[in-house]
Amino acid sequence: MEESIRFRRACLLQPPSSSSKHHLSRIPTSSSHNPCSPPPNLLVKGLAISSRAPVSFPQIPRKSSPPPIDSSFPFREKMLFLDSVGVDLFPLIENHPPIVSSSLAELRAAVYFLVSLGFSSKDLRRICGMCPEILTSGGPSSFNPVLTFLLREAGVQGCDLRCVISRRPRLLVSDVACRLRPTLYFLQMLGIAEPARHAHLLSCSVEEKFIPRLDFLQKIGFSPRDARSMARRFPQIFCYSMKENLVPKFKFFAGEMERELMELKNFPQYFSFSLEKKIKPRCRLCKENEVFFELPALLKPSDDEFQRRLEVIISSSPPLRRSPLWKQGLVDNYL
Repeated sequence: MEESIRFRRACLLQPPSSSSKHHLSRIPTSSSHNPCSPPPNLLVKGLAISSRAPVSFPQIPRKSSPPPIDSSFPFREKMLFLDSVGVDLFPLIENHPPIVSSSLAELRAAVYFLVSLGFSSKDLRRICGMCPEILTSGGPSSFNPVLTFLLREAGVQGCDLRCVISRRPRLLVSDVACRLRPTLYFLQMLGIAEPARHAHLLSCSVEEKFIPRLDFLQKIGFSPRDARSMARRFPQIFCYSMKENLVPKFKFFAGEMERELMELKNFPQYFSFSLEKKIKPRCRLCKENEVFFELPALLKPSDDEFQRRLEVIISSSPPLRRSPLWKQGLVDNYL
């Protein structure tokens, strides 16, 4: 037994023979072509042995990372909520991008406030389309000062409040001290006795809307007093565009129609009628048939009524001098 042990020790201490070296050098390795590669691992009884084998430690199981947060989830919530009340979110984003960053609670507060005033889904869709800022203005906390002003200072009746907001939703997002109250004082200065009837004008700027239109009336020949009188009798003139409404209609009035300023002074509602659909066609018919109508008789009747009156005049004798249908130079021989 002892001899066997000594023989084994001698075999372990004895250096490998040349044949064994030759045998080891023939072991194929994937890195045999790289002189800097580490020595190959030797498999002994299924265990990997390497002269540079790193010490391995048991790995501690890591906690599972939380699932990624879906940033589109709040957006979907807002979209579904607005869709449930009949409002399409995407057109609102194009006109008012801050609505994307607004909170769902803010949207709900604004919508529920409008619903409490009696607005239907159809009304909400129209109101939000006209003024998307309502949804991001802060809800009832910002609406209450406006409602208080309309009821107490502007004289709007509670039963008319819904109609006023429906006509001009921008009132709800207008500043009381900087916009609504100065405009109210200006309307009162013009002599408008019942500003509540024109509450939709309160959100307009005095400097950007009112004064330029008064200046336009004076520029075309009216005195400051006449300009204020026209605005007092027809406050809607402040709502019309200078470039698309007032200027082209006056050019047609003074040019093609060859009318006097006095007619326009007595009937400023002329600016409220469509130039292409009503004013030009009726003036052309009157010119072709050599018929003269004053502005109210020319524009106020419906199409059927105007055609009937025109046919009656064409088929009848010329009007008398004292008739409102008479024009100087048309029938001078009539009294």
